[in-house]
Amino acid sequence: MTYAMNHPATWLAGYIPDLPTPFDNAGELDLAAFRRLCERQIAAGATALVVGELTGEDSTLSDAEHSALTRIAVRTSRGRAAVIAGAGSNSTSAAIELSQRAEADGADAVLSVVPYYNKPTQAGLYAHFCAIAEATRLPIVLHDVPSRTVRELSDDTVAQLSQSAQFVGLRDATGDISRPQRLRSLIRPEFRLLSGDDATAPAFLVHGGDGCISVTSNLIPDLCQYLYRCCKEDDLQTARALAIRIGRLTATLLREPPSVSIKYALSLFGLMAPHVRLPLLELTDTAKVAIAEAIRTTDESPAPHALKCIATSDAQPANAVR
Repeated sequence: MTYAMNHPATWLAGYIPDLPTPFDNAGELDLAAFRRLCERQIAAGATALVVGELTGEDSTLSDAEHSALTRIAVRTSRGRAAVIAGAGSNSTSAAIELSQRAEADGADAVLSVVPYYNKPTQAGLYAHFCAIAEATRLPIVLHDVPSRTVRELSDDTVAQLSQSAQFVGLRDATGDISRPQRLRSLIRPEFRLLSGDDATAPAFLVHGGDGCISVTSNLIPDLCQYLYRCCKEDDLQTARALAIRIGRLTATLLREPPSVSIKYALSLFGLMAPHVRLPLLELTDTAKVAIAEAIRTTDESPAPHALKCIATSDAQPANAVR
């Protein structure tokens, strides 16, 4: 049975990559590179892929590009991993249109962010998400990232929305590691709580979280999945050591906009070009050196067998990190 045929609770778990969107030298989608990224994550055991969202530079993508990414991910996955399409907007009608397009393109779910800039009330947020649910049959993962939206999704609003089976999970980028314990008694048992903050994700998992929608796992998917298993199997000594190594890499990556840093890191292994779209700019030389050094430090992990992901490119460039 494929993941797409299972209940979302079975694939909203572990480390789920928020995939970057590769661009070629002309600034167009590099679909071959995007296929490679999808295949790499599936090989590492990812049960779902997030496409066209924050790390994917969603705000710079056209409607046609959103659709192309979703369709490519669906065709590449072939049911081996669920495809979660970014479909959020601060306009309810635009979010509905994106969600309907994702459904037509074959996505298994949508990730819908709290409306940004408008600063709606909690009642407005509830009405916004309910309107989206009425317009699509797809499962909806809520995305709470107040550092970007300037409006949080309160525990009470999450609890209310979770009573509908169409709302299947929360991507929580608040960094509040106590939130899983607070929410667990308020939500349906099948509703999944996912960290959206790599820096605090290990603690979030230990406190009852179900997984992480991650930037860092784009670079080291095997190691992140291994960390998840250690947390869930109560191997806390190993988990702590892994979290320290991964945390150093994450801290370096997140000094810059995540799309920019993860693209450069992946370019070191020949997986994609580092190109981004304005208003983002590529890294300075100083930032490039810092990321390369952070990758080398991560390679000193106490579980080196789990780092095979760092060498999964078919052909690394001459200047690749070793």
